[in-house]
Amino acid sequence: MKQLLYQISSWRNYLQRLMLSVVLILATTVLVADPAFATGVYEMPSLAAGSSTWVLDKGEVVSRVTEGKISSLLENLAKQTGNEVRIVTIRHLDYDETIESFTNKLFEKWFPTPEAQANQTLLTIDTVTNSTAIRTGDKVKSIMPDEIAQSVASETVQVPLRQGDKYNQAFEDAGDRLVAVLSGQPDPGPPQVVAENVRVEGTFKKAEETDKGSSTVWVVGLLIAATVIPMATYFWYQSMSS
Repeated sequence: MKQLLYQISSWRNYLQRLMLSVVLILATTVLVADPAFATGVYEMPSLAAGSSTWVLDKGEVVSRVTEGKISSLLENLAKQTGNEVRIVTIRHLDYDETIESFTNKLFEKWFPTPEAQANQTLLTIDTVTNSTAIRTGDKVKSIMPDEIAQSVASETVQVPLRQGDKYNQAFEDAGDRLVAVLSGQPDPGPPQVVAENVRVEGTFKKAEETDKGSSTVWVVGLLIAATVIPMATYFWYQSMSS
């Protein structure tokens, strides 16, 4: 009897240590996994006014066909008007960044002087949250007021994304509208959408929330397995011994 109680006590201590180890490992995995995919301004490649890079798809959400089409469109715009547009996607922001702060920092990294910034437009999309931001230079503002620029980011890009993460469509719509306005043509405006076809914000989980929910399920499942399996093994062993 004493030997059985000793074995049970030993197994209890073992299970406690095992559960603690599993919790620590899983907690570390959940906390560290997301930052590994975060994108900081320091990770972005160098670029300057006049560069032939027009689309930088770090989020890997746009097809090569669409990227080539938009790049050609923006290159022709630059040649004809001197106005340069860059569209950037990133996978995830650092925890201390917002899409606006990231866009401003990247804009100033690539175009550090007022002269370099004057004819520049930078549109940025975070593909985890689908948040967007836009930054323009002083000369661009005289052609494309901030109201139109913000409409491009918050409406022209967002409508296709809310209809099912249609990044290719979002890029094409944004590119067409930016080129039209920066070429001096009338603003075509944002896409016309039937209200019932647009997903209402807040009724669907964001990617971050889904990731956290999945992580929680894995943690609970593994904890249960770590508890049940050793106990079942122990009782099976005892039954076989008796």
